[in-house]
Amino acid sequence: MTIERRSFADKPTLAKELAESVADRIRTAITERGMASIAVSGGSTPGRFFQALGKTKDIDWSKVIVTLVDERWVDEMSNRSNALLVNERMLQGPAAIARFLPLYSGGDEPTPERVAQTNASLANLPRPFAAVILGMGSDGHTASFFPGGDTLTEALSAPGPALAIHAPGAGESRITLTLPYLLNTDGLYLHIEGEEKAVVLDTALSEGPTEAMPIRAVLRSGQTVTVYWCP
Repeated sequence: MTIERRSFADKPTLAKELAESVADRIRTAITERGMASIAVSGGSTPGRFFQALGKTKDIDWSKVIVTLVDERWVDEMSNRSNALLVNERMLQGPAAIARFLPLYSGGDEPTPERVAQTNASLANLPRPFAAVILGMGSDGHTASFFPGGDTLTEALSAPGPALAIHAPGAGESRITLTLPYLLNTDGLYLHIEGEEKAVVLDTALSEGPTEAMPIRAVLRSGQTVTVYWCP
């Protein structure tokens, strides 16, 4: 495994540095391929990073497509929605003209038909991603790769783009991009904060089954993972 660990004094500094690195990836992808796509995570951790990236002025945001690593199967106006967080924190100011591709496609449950609809919307997403920014839970999950997930094996191995997953620790039904789909990226980042997450990462880097801590599938993928951490 190739892990590059970068530590920062505080959350604002981390957010600024991560935003600058991702912005560089976006600009390079636009120069080389004419468009750039990024996949971002939800939850409470990335808010500052979203704001810092969205305020970046020297990006042609009209050539950027933003999607999610995963999503709870809830309406985009729900305070549980990752899409709501991205729209409120990142897609403001200069970034307001970027295109956003949600994963939730309606209804109460991610039926095969609904998931197929999501996958159809992802079909024209520029690949590889310029950047994929993952988070990690205290249980060792990332994206919606939860321990005990009913489709975890498929989520870690299927070409994707996305599939539904239900897990005891996930709360709502989820939809997640698959690991092979996420690994097709120019830059792979893991954004974590706090001493507890540092301990979880150290545990994940040790020996043990992937299904117990699915973040291990990312860390053992052979792809360089750049970890951004602060206390």
